[in-house]
Amino acid sequence: MTRLRIATRGSPLALAQSGGIARRIEETLGVETELVEVRTSGDRIENVSLAKLGGKGLFVKEIEEALLEGRADLAVHSAKDLPAAIAPGLVLAAFPERADPRDALVGRGARRGLADLPRGARVGTGSVRRRSQLLAMRPDLEVVPLRGNVDTRLRKLEEEGLDAVILACAGLDRLGLGDRIHERVDPNLLLPSVGQGTLAIEAREGDPLAGDLAAVDHPGTRAELAAERAFLSRLAGDCNVPLAALAERPSRDRVVLRGLVASPDGRRVVRATAEAPLADAARAGIRAANQLLGAGAAAILEAIRAEAIP
Repeated sequence: MTRLRIATRGSPLALAQSGGIARRIEETLGVETELVEVRTSGDRIENVSLAKLGGKGLFVKEIEEALLEGRADLAVHSAKDLPAAIAPGLVLAAFPERADPRDALVGRGARRGLADLPRGARVGTGSVRRRSQLLAMRPDLEVVPLRGNVDTRLRKLEEEGLDAVILACAGLDRLGLGDRIHERVDPNLLLPSVGQGTLAIEAREGDPLAGDLAAVDHPGTRAELAAERAFLSRLAGDCNVPLAALAERPSRDRVVLRGLVASPDGRRVVRATAEAPLADAARAGIRAANQLLGAGAAAILEAIRAEAIP
């Protein structure tokens, strides 16, 4: 194979991310690459919340179809866009080293962080996870629904008179917009989304290319994602569920995962922490999820899913 076709969303951020992976693959595997832009359902519908549209798979389905149909050889995703289960016949072949997983506050004017926002400040986010944690911490805030690519969200900061917007640090950094960040929010205040800051390279199961991609895999990042995605899977999480998790490696052979489930209004938040050996990192995610289910998260999840039934 002389040229690898890489399926990607067409947003500026997705192209920046997939372009970086393409260059890394060219350097590592010595093959040429080309980007194949795929417009997903999530890209086509911008003014409706993801929870109402059907969740994370909206940014993945058409890209996976391109892989399965042979229109692309591999795909690059933001790991936080991946649903708990990927399409049969595909495999997550590599996770390059993780970027900053934290949330970023971008404010208007001279304000520098969450603590500096005035009472009643208007904060934009399209994430139920961010909304619930913001309201748990600052119930006085007005959280404004926000969708669109990074540039659109930054523009709406001014156009809609918002005091701040919450985005991912990694996305802003990859676009060269890290200087717009007023606060890289401590995960103790805003626990990130599963997979935030991580890219996932997907390939066809059984394709020799899937094995070759091990050359760009980062074992520590893979272990963190194994814990976080096990947590997501155990809770059957999606975009309409305010859950968060972050796995970290305090030592070379251990993984510690912090996770939470919250009610959409932020009035109920259940937290858990669990750890496991690096070689069995998924166990940390499962343990944390089981702790949450036994501590009240099951009732929160049941209520959220009952409300989602038409």
